[in-house]
Amino acid sequence: MAQVDFGLMLRPTNPGDSFQDLMQYNQHCIEALSPAFTTLWLEDHLQVGANDHLEALTTLTYLAAQYQRFKVGTLVLSQSYRNPALLAKMAANIQALTGGRLILGVGAGWKEDEYRTYGYPFPSVKERMGQLEDTVNILRALWQSQPASFEGTFYHLQDAYCAPRPEPSIPILIGGGGEQRTLAIVARHADWWNFNSCPVEEYARKLAILRQHCERIGRNPDEIKLTYLGTLSASADPAQVQRHPQKHYIAGNASEIRQELEQFQAIGVTHFIFRISNLQTLHYFNEQVAPHFQ
Repeated sequence: MAQVDFGLMLRPTNPGDSFQDLMQYNQHCIEALSPAFTTLWLEDHLQVGANDHLEALTTLTYLAAQYQRFKVGTLVLSQSYRNPALLAKMAANIQALTGGRLILGVGAGWKEDEYRTYGYPFPSVKERMGQLEDTVNILRALWQSQPASFEGTFYHLQDAYCAPRPEPSIPILIGGGGEQRTLAIVARHADWWNFNSCPVEEYARKLAILRQHCERIGRNPDEIKLTYLGTLSASADPAQVQRHPQKHYIAGNASEIRQELEQFQAIGVTHFIFRISNLQTLHYFNEQVAPHFQ
């Protein structure tokens, strides 16, 4: 089986926490990460009520400068929130500033209340999927051609430059498990795929569908890096292990967590990204689980 490594999903907001509280917690977590962790991630939301909330790209750029051993990634950016050509330029600039440490995750967007409050139109799922595919095509065009032109259904380019072009090329991650549209877009365009918060059996079922989409277009599915995002709750004390009635957690003692991660590893997952609710979980994972995979 391929070797795996791990990533940290940063905390974007928390009821009652100030901006300073959020940054301090995230920095404490980053500084406690073992060498098995190689990436830092942030999701792309703009508000949860009146709570302080971190914006993805600016926060990751700041942390990439502070913690230079980590790659940084978005999981995932809503394609609607930024003009795709501007996003291509921003990503290329971050890639240059970080020496090639960006992973750009993009998705179709889903949080309708956020769209409405920030003044974005909220079209149908079909239209948002079409916008996502246009966005990925624009990213590739601007990163690979000078000048770049693209005539999509929703977005357009005409003789646009993105200089310097990113070097090395920025991996594009597409997240989601929609079986007809999303996974077809993953098959056509993604370098990385992420699906989250599910048992291994559900991940394997989605993966089989992704492979069918790849077969239909003649793409080798092994070209797509498989990643998993989940909430981690790890402790030798069962009373300290948190679980969720609707959402699957990677939860239990060291033996239970190792066994579950090995099941994901056996079907091809090579990068695990964790939400971590407290430092005790992180320390336990570092000591009792991570060394098993190194």
